Amino acid sequence: MSLVLEPKAIKAAVRKLTFRTQAFIDGKFVSAKSGRTFPTENPATGKPLAQIAACDAVDVDRAVKAARKAFESGAWSRMKPGDRKKILLKFADLLEANAGELALLDTLEAGKPIGDCATMDIPDTIHCIRWHAEAIDKLYGHVSPTGPENLALVLREPVGVVGCVVPWNFPAQMVAWKIGPALATGNSVVLKPAELTSLSAIRMAELAAEAGVPTGVFNVVPGFGETAGRAIGRHMDVDMVAFTGSTEVGRYFLKYSADSNLKRITLECGGKSPQVVFADAPDLDMVATNAVSAGFWNMGENCSCGSRLIVHKSVKDELVTKIAKLAKTWKVGDPLDPQNRLGSMIEKPHLEKVLGYIESGKAEGARLVMGGKRVMEKTGGYFVEVTIFDEVTPQMKIAREEIFGPVLSVIPFSTEEQALAIANDTNYGLAASLYTRDLNTAHRAARAIRAGTVSVNCFSEGDITTPFGGYRQSGFGGRDKSIWAHEQYTELKTIWMQLA
Repeated sequence: MSLVLEPKAIKAAVRKLTFRTQAFIDGKFVSAKSGRTFPTENPATGKPLAQIAACDAVDVDRAVKAARKAFESGAWSRMKPGDRKKILLKFADLLEANAGELALLDTLEAGKPIGDCATMDIPDTIHCIRWHAEAIDKLYGHVSPTGPENLALVLREPVGVVGCVVPWNFPAQMVAWKIGPALATGNSVVLKPAELTSLSAIRMAELAAEAGVPTGVFNVVPGFGETAGRAIGRHMDVDMVAFTGSTEVGRYFLKYSADSNLKRITLECGGKSPQVVFADAPDLDMVATNAVSAGFWNMGENCSCGSRLIVHKSVKDELVTKIAKLAKTWKVGDPLDPQNRLGSMIEKPHLEKVLGYIESGKAEGARLVMGGKRVMEKTGGYFVEVTIFDEVTPQMKIAREEIFGPVLSVIPFSTEEQALAIANDTNYGLAASLYTRDLNTAHRAARAIRAGTVSVNCFSEGDITTPFGGYRQSGFGGRDKSIWAHEQYTELKTIWMQLA
């Protein structure tokens, strides 16, 4: 389905949508063994969209057995790299042919602006699958430098059965970040989407099967974290879990690994990313544009959200004025209207959490520059205004905890040392940005900030060629994106030969 970004065309396309709501196990759509379902809703209206299969440990076990059987058969794990590449490229083609449908699914279920889904999220999802597919037949093993009496081969082999547990903020894209390298390296996958956003993941599994991914290689088990997620984490025949989500839940997967088979765990967790603006920032209009994107893109429901704006006091007032003026142009409203830049919060409890942080900022003495309220309540949706706080101190709750909403905290500084100390005064370390004309300052500060990605004179997570992940409580065990992602889904094997 192609999608024209015009309100009437979008509404017509929504009316034509059908939802796949069952689990996808061993190449087939199946109901949960218990027969249970759970509702998924449109957070822009508060109304239910569909009933999704509520998978639990029994269903996860079915999926793992199918994945293990497929892996041991070699139908995918030992397929010629060039053939595996062709199938994943066909999968990408099918994703592209159905891009409009996938964009609508994510908009409806996550409250994300259709403009973002149609022009960024889904194109990036497709590009991710294609990029990892293209890498399949371009990765070589090694021969170690031995003496003439020996030959040592250093090879990479697929881990086996990989459990992937993904979040709700970028539903389709986070699926691609996990399954792209996992499938490219020959593994079988059991995927649990977030219970709030299952629809695009289920549809992607169907398209993968249509592309020729063998039966049992890619399974989707929708359900709750405490049932399906925990079952994946504790399963004795899952070799690895790749998780993106909160730091709190990430800790559980480390416990599950320790309590089961010591499966490999990779975690991409929360963030409280700083944007450091030095007095010699090259262009405050450019900085304001980037700061607004960093703080409010995807409603701030982004683990690399630049929620802490750490600004030299000499330029702070001017920059805050520019940011506030620009932020007013970011319209909040119906995610299906391509004119709107911000959609809804994901669910009512999250809305209440974000509003609680806003009240905390007020109570602790931060100055509310703009926003701070729930809006469009009559729609039944969970909308929050763009919110900016000035005169924030590093000790305030809004400066320390991940809000995951459209809330920007402005913190002034006087010296470079003070700015870097504030930037690093966090339990997280996922991403950061800095702005300066001075090349020495840029190098010095970029190295000093403890984060997995530091962008200079822009807000960016890099692209598919660069690894994405964090320091400290933002990550553990690996990285998403880039060629480095392939390594974490493989085992390193040495074959040592004695020559006659």
